[in-house]
Order: sequence, then C-alpha cells, then structure tokens
Amino acid sequence: MPATPRPPSSASADRPEMGRLALVIGKRAGRSVAVQQFHQGALRVLRPHYLDQSGQVCYVMVNPGGAYLGADLYVVDVEVEPGASLLLTTQSATKIYRTPGSFAEQRMTIRLGEGAELELAPDQLIAYREASYRQNTHINVHPTSSLIMAEVITPGWSPDGASFRYRELRLRNEIQVEGDDGAALLALDNLLIRPPLGEVTGVGFMEGYSHLGSLIVVDPRVDQALADELHRLAAGYEAYSGLSLTRSLAGTTGLILRSLSNSTEELNRLLGACTGLLRERWYGRAPLNLRKY
Repeated sequence: MPATPRPPSSASADRPEMGRLALVIGKRAGRSVAVQQFHQGALRVLRPHYLDQSGQVCYVMVNPGGAYLGADLYVVDVEVEPGASLLLTTQSATKIYRTPGSFAEQRMTIRLGEGAELELAPDQLIAYREASYRQNTHINVHPTSSLIMAEVITPGWSPDGASFRYRELRLRNEIQVEGDDGAALLALDNLLIRPPLGEVTGVGFMEGYSHLGSLIVVDPRVDQALADELHRLAAGYEAYSGLSLTRSLAGTTGLILRSLSNSTEELNRLLGACTGLLRERWYGRAPLNLRKY
C-alpha cells in the first residue's frame, strides 16, 4: 500500500486552486512505483504503465475539466527518489481558454534524488484567443540525477482565422543543484510571449513562426559534443533552432534547445528525435511513441 500522501508543498491561498497533485516515485524490487500519491480537484493520474522492461514507471496526468480558465491555479508536486525513474505525460493537450480578469497558472515543483531519472513529456500547450497563462516550474536535482523536459506551444483556433490572438504566455523554469552547502542555481529560464493586437507576419516576433518547441536537459553527461550533435539533428527539420549550455555545477550541466516552426507535428518530430537519441544512449530505451499504448 502507498504511504500516507502529503499535499503539494507549493500550494498557495492567493488564487482559487482548481487542482492539486502530488506524486512521489521510489524504487522497490527493481521497479519504480508510486510510494505516495495525493490528488484534489481537477487533477489526477491514471493507473501506472510500464512501457518496457527497464522498470521505469509511466504516469499520465489528467485534467477532467478539459481546460484552464481565468484565475485558475493548478499545483503539481513531483519527487523521484534515489535510483527511481519516472515518465510523466498528459492525456491530451493543455488548453488555455479566455481568461478575463486574471491569468491561469500552473505551479510545479520537481525534486530528483541521487541517480533519479525524470522524463517530462506533456502534450502541447494551446493558448486560445484572449488567453493569459503563467507556468512556474521549480526544479531541484542531485548532481547525479537525469532530467529531460520537452514541450510545444501553439496558438489556438480563432473565429476570425487570425494567429496569435492570445494575450500573454509566461513560462519560467528555475533549476537548482543540491550540493554539500545547499542548493545552487544552475539555470533560470524565462520565456515571455506577448503577441501584438494585430496580425503577426514579419520578423521581430518569433521570427514569423507560430509554434515554439523547448527541450531542457540536465545530466552529468551533457557536454559540448552532445550539444553539437543535437543541433545537427535539429537542423534536419523544418524549424529554426538554437541551443545553449549552462555552466557545469557540482558535476552536472544543463542544455536548452529552442525551435520555432509553423507546425506542431514538425516540432513533435524534432523533439522526439532528440529525446529518442538520449533515451537510447543513456537509458537503453526505445524512442517514445505514447500514442501506441
């Protein structure tokens, strides 16, 4: 039986909490399992799956409400204990509808223990007309843990057929590495997209592209040679990509890949190729094809 669950530590009373989820993954008898679970409101996970023989557990996060609305707050707390491995995905796209009065928000806290592995692979984030959204993710990693995060952002359908009708997207990732003297900042990744009121057609806002893909990797095996390899791989897709490395801290390094395109499918293919390379090389796992399960 799972241990008594604890609620997410990043909860707050300043906004109405529409959903809260806490998940702690540990390693038991060679397999990764949930040792604590907690959910409340419009967030939960489906039963666990094991996609291969590696012992990695896959959980699918579900929002039965179907979308985020104005002033909604969703809080997610994920911990992967030493030696455990988690693949966390979503059942469908995260949809942000009109948010009159105030933005919708997701706050996520991630903690990775020694030798822990986390692959975060949500479906795309879709921002519809007059939507404002903030996503704050605070990540603490051990120098020996491994993190792979991939995400695609796309504008939603608008009745007049125009692009970029959402108001604002703010995505913030703060990554810290635990050391003997406490946690130290490895990277602070801020993404702010504020479309103008009129049609976006030219250079100066996302270089004329409509969709954005992001890949964040933190692992002691990240180096310049890997960054160059991923950059060459990304160049084979119909997207405009750039890549940067963080400094090395306590023996681990971060990597951030950003790609611009006009197609969700193309960005999914690009990010799938990059994560597939890492999954095979580091973990001996096949590339992800979540839709086949």
